[in-house]
Amino acid sequence: MSELFSFPNPVNDVAARVVAAGVVAMALVTIVFDARWLTLVLAYGFVARVLTGPTLSPLGRLATQVVVPRLSLPVRFVPGPPKRFAQGIGAAFTVTVAVLTYGFDRFDVGEVLLGVLLVPASLEAFAGYCVGCKVFGVLMRVGVIPESVCEECADITRRVGAAS
Repeated sequence: MSELFSFPNPVNDVAARVVAAGVVAMALVTIVFDARWLTLVLAYGFVARVLTGPTLSPLGRLATQVVVPRLSLPVRFVPGPPKRFAQGIGAAFTVTVAVLTYGFDRFDVGEVLLGVLLVPASLEAFAGYCVGCKVFGVLMRVGVIPESVCEECADITRRVGAAS
């Protein structure tokens, strides 16, 4: 059971970007076509990825088992904890959108939040820039997140050595 509720570390950055592209596509379809039901799919996907990585996430499985193996891109591994944190932010946004949509009949406000979510998801998907990961790093530097959560993130010499 503990294996089910685990998050991969390290994470294939290519897979993370493919998942982000899927989130962008679903959020755009949700907004453009007034597909309110997709708010539930988005929320489920983020919560599933936070709890189990790609294991219980249809989008995560599609990315890791179908799309990425067919791409001829080099694998680039990045630390898992910041990616999990980023998924948690996405979960907070999309669960809020689902609650606004179905609990308060305020899909209009939910659409605004999805529009906001499109920015970091697009940055991740198309530029490889993880906003949640950057926030994670700042929170580590100011001591909100202990260094023990991600020793690789805390030790810059590992990243500098790996880059050269």
